[in-house]
Amino acid sequence: MPRMKASDSPTPGTPASPAPGLQPPRRAPRSDGAEARHRLLHTALRLFARKGFAKTSTREIAREAEVNISAISYYFGDKEGLYAATFCEPMGGDANDLMAACSTPGRSLEDTLRVCMVTMIDPLKQGEIVRQCIQLHMREMLEPTSRWAEELDREIKGPHRAIAELLCRHLGVERADDDIHRLTFAITGLSMQLYVSQDFIEAIRPSLLRTPRAIDTWADRLTGYALALVEAEAARRRAERKLKK
Repeated sequence: MPRMKASDSPTPGTPASPAPGLQPPRRAPRSDGAEARHRLLHTALRLFARKGFAKTSTREIAREAEVNISAISYYFGDKEGLYAATFCEPMGGDANDLMAACSTPGRSLEDTLRVCMVTMIDPLKQGEIVRQCIQLHMREMLEPTSRWAEELDREIKGPHRAIAELLCRHLGVERADDDIHRLTFAITGLSMQLYVSQDFIEAIRPSLLRTPRAIDTWADRLTGYALALVEAEAARRRAERKLKK
């Protein structure tokens, strides 16, 4: 796709009011506008991940994305809005999908955990974009902005609670105790380890992450590992109950 010059990017403006009783014609969406937004988003992701929020200027982002600086306000509102979008959009997925999967009536634990694993690791198929997203998240943890608290509430606490409640139902536990939370962290940690160890995996066994099919295989294997963790916890609880009798 040809790159757009800075002068070609849209500049926000106020449309003229239509005459009474008349509706303005609908305009077809501009493909060049979608491209400009895409370039801004991914350029900002790369720069924010490398330099952090404070040390990255909107002028630098616009220059490297080859768009007019006014396009940032047009598409994202301001620098903070662009920064927020780099957290939410590039990796795709939605924490709400995972939470909904955990409460689907009639679905087996195995099928539910498989949906969870697929949801959590599917972004790995995007390659370098995922590396930048992980780098951005790590930088945010070290140099937090208000974004970290929002990210924690939206993407971490909700899914953790949903998986913990799923495990409670399966294990017949009325309320999540410390061991349910330990088990939940262990299960979600299976998927997170792939992101953290991505460089190590590619250095030792690159074929494990090289193709979408390889990542789908990971989802299947991690589901089995998660089921084994659940069964180990169930066995521990059964043994504990016997000792108390």
